[in-house]
Formats: sequence, C-alpha cells, structure tokens
Amino acid sequence: MAFRLKLVPTKTNIDFFKWQYITFGASVVLVVLSLLSVAVLGLNFGIDFKGGTTIRTESTQAVDVGEYRQALEGLDLGEVSITEVFDPSFRADQHVAMLRISPQEGSEAVTPEVIETMETALRAVDPAITFPSVESVGPKVSSELIWSALIAVLTGSAGIWIYIWLRFEWQFAIGTVAALVHDVIVTVGVFSVFQLKFDLTIVAALLTILGYSVNDTVVIFDRLRENLLKYKAMPLRDLMNLTTNETLSRTIMTATTTAIALTALLVFGGDVIRGFVFAMLFGVFIGCYSTLYVAKNIVLMLGLDRSDKPKKEGAKPDHEFANIDA
Repeated sequence: MAFRLKLVPTKTNIDFFKWQYITFGASVVLVVLSLLSVAVLGLNFGIDFKGGTTIRTESTQAVDVGEYRQALEGLDLGEVSITEVFDPSFRADQHVAMLRISPQEGSEAVTPEVIETMETALRAVDPAITFPSVESVGPKVSSELIWSALIAVLTGSAGIWIYIWLRFEWQFAIGTVAALVHDVIVTVGVFSVFQLKFDLTIVAALLTILGYSVNDTVVIFDRLRENLLKYKAMPLRDLMNLTTNETLSRTIMTATTTAIALTALLVFGGDVIRGFVFAMLFGVFIGCYSTLYVAKNIVLMLGLDRSDKPKKEGAKPDHEFANIDA
C-alpha cells in the first residue's frame, strides 16, 4: 500500500483575504522598519563592501582573543577586529578565529609583508596556529562592488517586472514586483537589526530569493489566469481565494522541502556559508508569505478588466464555488 505525505488537505477552503488589511499593513510596517533600521543602524558590511583584510586562523589550542590582540599591538595596523568563530561542525580540537584589519592609510590593502609580520606575531603566542585563508579588498574596489550589487538587484527586479507584464497584465506585474521588493527589503532589514555580516554572498542570496519568490507567484497567477476564463461571473476576491486554495499544496510542499534542505546546510554546512544559507532560508518563508498576502492583495486592490475575457465553453457553473468564505 502506497503512502502519500500530505502537508495540507486535498481540498481547502481558506479565506486568504479575511485579514487582508492586517496582513498587508504588517508587510508595510515591516518594510518601513527595515528601511529605518538600515538608515539608523546600517549594515555590517563584510570585507567585500567595506574593504580591508580578513584573516581566518585555525589552531588546536583554544583561542585567546586577549593574547592575539596583545601580540598585534605595536604593529601599527589601525583598527583590528578579532572574533572567535563557533560552529557545531568543528572538531573538538578545532578552534577558529577571524581577524579583520581596516584598510591601511595610503594603501589599497594590507601588504603581503604586513600579513607575514602578523602571522609571525601570532605564531609567537600560539605555535599551532595556521592561516587557511587571507582575503584583501581595497576601498576603491569595495565601493564599486556596492554599486554593482545594487544594480544587480534592481536589474533583476526590472527584468522580472517586464516578464510578468508581457506574460500577464500590468496589475500582475505591479503585484509581483511589490512582493519581490518587500522580500528583499525585509531580508536586508533582518541583517541590519541583528548586524549579521553582509557581503557578496548575501547579494547572491537576495537574487536567488527573487527567483524563488517570482516562481511561486507565477504559479498562482497562471492558475488565476485560467480561472478567469472559466469563471467569468465569480467575484475576483472569491476567484483569487479559489485559485490560492487550488495551488496551496504545491506552495507548502515546495517551501517545506526547500526549507528542510536549507536547514541541514545551516546546521552542518559550516560558518563560511552560514550567512548565505540563513538569507535563503528566511527568503523562502518571507517569499511564501508575500506570495499569499502581498502580491494578490495588490492585484485585488488594482482590479482587473474582465469584460474582454470570453467564458470558456464547458466551464463549471459558478454556484459550485459559492461556498467559499467571503
């Protein structure tokens, strides 16, 4: 006997517009708070955007931040940040730290000679220390990367908007892009509030979130377009509820399976990709939410011109769906 896992019933009758003003208002508040957080708290830019040099150290001995800092004093390095890294995937004798040095005055980045001097000083306090990675980015390059990242996100959103407009109608395009902007801004806001490191990998995650969210939205809008032809007399609000309930199983299954894979990566993938995976995992949930409660709400507010949509022969009578909650 075959066993089929069902996260939602085969037929659902959920009114997704019952609390439409509360859910849509909550989304607006989240976007505003995210923008305020970025303006007031800023983002914890990684080396890609801020410039400087990051050195990753590993040792079989416990990390002593005080000893590391004392060893580097007198080298005239400017601002030095030392952070111990904890990860459940590390071995019991694997102790990792991240050293970040601000850009040197009059120099694009820390010179190899200075890095070698730092390594020698740290080996004096911990002979077992190793330096598996050293990354340097100059301030000029970092400023260019900030603009490139912003252009990439804006270009991706514009391309999606044009695609949706050509495939559906302008109301669908506005609803889709508004949901995508909502997802990106709220995700960036979370990174601002918790001061999580924001680097190029997070920008890649944001672009991936755009693709994931628009895919989910297009599935619902595609079914809505079919139902617009079949049930011309049904009120748009009820028709959207019907469409969303018909595609709800797919939406929940896709989000759940993606979240399971990302959770495994978040726990066992290591600290190097943790920021990227966290952004992706949060993006899955916020993208699912915006598909159900942002994109459709905007289309309903804008309305659709249904006068030129002929009723398809053989369509089911509208009264069969009259029991959908108002």
